[in-house]
Amino acid sequence: MAVYTEVTDEALAAFLNLYDIGGMVAFRGIAEGVENSNYALKTTTGDYILTLYEKRVNTDELPWFLGLMEHLAAHGLNCPLPVRGRDGGNLKPLAGRVAAITTFLPGVWPRRVLVEHCEPLGAALAKLHLAGAGFAPTRANALGPLGWAPLLEKSLPRADEVMVGLGGELRAALQAILAAWPQGLPVGHIHADLFPDNVFFLDGKLSGLIDFYFAATDIYAYDVAVCLNAWCFERDFSFNVTKSQALLRGYLSHRDLNAAERAALPVLAQGAAMRFVLTRLYDWLNTPAGALVTPKDPMDYVRRLRFHLQAKSEAAYGL
Repeated sequence: MAVYTEVTDEALAAFLNLYDIGGMVAFRGIAEGVENSNYALKTTTGDYILTLYEKRVNTDELPWFLGLMEHLAAHGLNCPLPVRGRDGGNLKPLAGRVAAITTFLPGVWPRRVLVEHCEPLGAALAKLHLAGAGFAPTRANALGPLGWAPLLEKSLPRADEVMVGLGGELRAALQAILAAWPQGLPVGHIHADLFPDNVFFLDGKLSGLIDFYFAATDIYAYDVAVCLNAWCFERDFSFNVTKSQALLRGYLSHRDLNAAERAALPVLAQGAAMRFVLTRLYDWLNTPAGALVTPKDPMDYVRRLRFHLQAKSEAAYGL
């Protein structure tokens, strides 16, 4: 469920008067996502997405996210384009929240990832990295390595409620990951959350990337590692090297990974898995019963983490 804030017809009509996109034709909530309230909006000029940013989002960072999306769209990446109002701004108050309208991207995300999804996904990720290179403002990755130890500490007292020994396993793994974390790799703007539900396909082709609200300035190859975690494991948590090879082939067709980036893939993949273990573990232990969002099982990423900890080189990923 991803409609936390209801919008009345009267409030929406007043809000739309701030834009030059016509009058409302249809308006409905979108029951996907976890962070914000999203609505599909159809006006007399076309289809849009209306997003109300909820309390977990730092509204001070919204201009950076929307600015990055504008830059990427202007440089050929298929992603939502923020719509500017009559005053030139792209953020407005609505129903007690800060809200924005973006263009609508056609397509659906793959409920079951197939090998044929992976190569275009890799290519799109590389294009994102290249397109973002000219966007000067930066944003530190709050969910990068510096944030992992504090996040683990919040969950350690209850981690063994999920699995006996989990707290100790994660502490040891995190110490090893941070000790081996690479320095000096190429850095730029990354998506950092490019899961299948943030990638649309239409008529067998990738039609766009969405949800840039975890984007940050960080290691490019770390973004590749996030995708290896999200796209290349089967439902039994076995790693599908054919999917990995396709994803990497797509990426390398547009941007090369240098020798240091390739050698760092195992620890980057460990770090990416750890990031999602920790956020899911925290939510699993702290989401109250009856909440609108169902927390995701952190053990899904513990199993991925265990695979990456056994990987000795980039060969484990098909390179």
